[in-house]
Amino acid sequence: MNFPLLALGSYRSPRDPSAYAAIDIRMERALAYVEAFRSRSGQRLTLTHLVAKAAADALRRYPEANVILRWNRPWLRKRVSVCVLVVQPEHLGRVDLTTATVPDADTLSLQGFASAMQARVDHVRHRRDAVIERGKRRSYRVPGLVMHTVLRLLSFVWFTLNLDLAWVGMPRDPFGSVAVSNVGSLGLERAWLAMVPYTRVALYLAAGAVRDVPVLEGDSLVPGKEMTLSCTFDARLLDAGLVARVLRHIGDALEDPTSAWGPPPEEPPAR
Repeated sequence: MNFPLLALGSYRSPRDPSAYAAIDIRMERALAYVEAFRSRSGQRLTLTHLVAKAAADALRRYPEANVILRWNRPWLRKRVSVCVLVVQPEHLGRVDLTTATVPDADTLSLQGFASAMQARVDHVRHRRDAVIERGKRRSYRVPGLVMHTVLRLLSFVWFTLNLDLAWVGMPRDPFGSVAVSNVGSLGLERAWLAMVPYTRVALYLAAGAVRDVPVLEGDSLVPGKEMTLSCTFDARLLDAGLVARVLRHIGDALEDPTSAWGPPPEEPPAR
């Protein structure tokens, strides 16, 4: 059988710009840092917060990775915004996936970022964001037959023309510079997120479950903790070398969080 001919007849020309990368990160220090941070400050901090904050810091260090496609060419963003994907509990028989975005995440301290992100997550998870909820209700009325056309038009107005659509229930720049998801909460060690074209996000990060692994220290194998950070990126806007630098920056921050963000807060004095 002529397999190349069969392949030519079976598949269309590729049009998806998605490319993929992954990095394995030692997590012993990150886990200890999160535990110390929680116990000393009483504030919620998770590995998702660390990944998201490290991503924001990486885009500040490599501003050429903070890009968006406009008029079919890359434009540098002026702000670093981080988006975390949030699952909303069932409501009226429907479970929704929405976004919690923190603007100017690179300018915040880790403690300030974690506080802002958690407040935002709680706000959207409990459906208290009137703009987002109004936009979702209107999207439910769009027939599936024309949804693709509507989303392309929305993306054009939202990002190419850069217009504020809050008045029709669409928040301004709701997806930010980078989207982060914790697939480890689903028991997955790795997953590559699908790009969502109408959002114009060029970089997607998926933090997997932390797993036990043997690691080499000196001449001995010892128990260790490791996490895979998977990345989907837009090859039209980002090249593999730039993505590798961004991922290495995130990995370095997680492997030595004290150097990245300073020691955890001091314990409050005993009363």
